[in-house]
Amino acid sequence: MARSVYRRALLKLSGEALKGHSSSSIDLKAINYIAQQIKAATQLGVQLASVVGGGNIWRGQQASAHGMDRATADYAGMLATTINALALQDALEKHGMITRIQVALQMEAIAEPYIRRRAMRHLEKGRLVLFAAGTGNPYMTTDTAAALRAIEIGADVLLMAKNNVDGVYDSDPNSNKDAKRIKHLDYMEALNRRLDVMDNTALSLCMDNNLPIIVFDIFQPDNIVSILSGHQIGTQIGEPFHR
Repeated sequence: MARSVYRRALLKLSGEALKGHSSSSIDLKAINYIAQQIKAATQLGVQLASVVGGGNIWRGQQASAHGMDRATADYAGMLATTINALALQDALEKHGMITRIQVALQMEAIAEPYIRRRAMRHLEKGRLVLFAAGTGNPYMTTDTAAALRAIEIGADVLLMAKNNVDGVYDSDPNSNKDAKRIKHLDYMEALNRRLDVMDNTALSLCMDNNLPIIVFDIFQPDNIVSILSGHQIGTQIGEPFHR
């Protein structure tokens, strides 16, 4: 069997990915599919952690735009990410995986608090760690949480999984049929061109710490396995990883 070219990776899953093609907030078929893809990836020997978004359930920025206090709205969003993490944990454990959820807010009844060294120890023991509740701070996106956690745990790569978007384009492919997918970008180009990769805080964190980012479509079968095996999939931002 092929082995992962990365020792440790962090997978960022958007809340939209857990929604799949369903009109409901959470599609259990989509979550089961994602769990299968994650299990196949871990069989390559990679230590894998994940940050889960909450946009399928709640978007704090949108609630704030309608008059809700922004900090309160963002805390509600952190709870949404925890709901998603619990749903994904259930699917992963049904596939025989050992998982731990670590949250940036105190929720002792359902998850561990985020402790960096404990998270790394879980990974070393072959457990998959799901980070939820963002960074625990309002005004911070789950993209920023993903970049931060990836750097903290010493991940070799940040995998940005998208829902039916196979990379970064030079313009919106939904409105421009001639939009072209970009195979490789440096960090400054992604920042300066304001391409739809992740928020600027997250991108700057990755740039400052030389963390490669790969943007890909989670619903193309075996994409995670292919990326971890060293194949060019989607769009890569930053310098290629060298062991």
